[in-house]
Amino acid sequence: MSSESAESEFTILNQLGLHARAAAQLVQLANRCKCDVTLKTDSDDSESVNGKSIMGVLMLAAAQGQVLTVSAVGPGAADCVREIGELIANRFGEAQ
Repeated sequence: MSSESAESEFTILNQLGLHARAAAQLVQLANRCKCDVTLKTDSDDSESVNGKSIMGVLMLAAAQGQVLTVSAVGPGAADCVREIGELIANRFGEAQ
């Protein structure tokens, strides 16, 4: 029996990057998903973090222009990755 999985890359567009408010929105969305969510930036020393952990997401310190890889495994993985991608594309609701 195989689990659903999905992965996609998204560029952080908002000027302030993945700061506390944006990270909280991402974590809140990830926690609504039934699947496991992991995040990783394109920096050389980046490690994968739990997308449902505010501390993990903040530790990424993803700046504007960085690429964030969103991976999900489990029920609804594709929808979860898509929704997180939409949140990032909409700059977490910020004007810049």
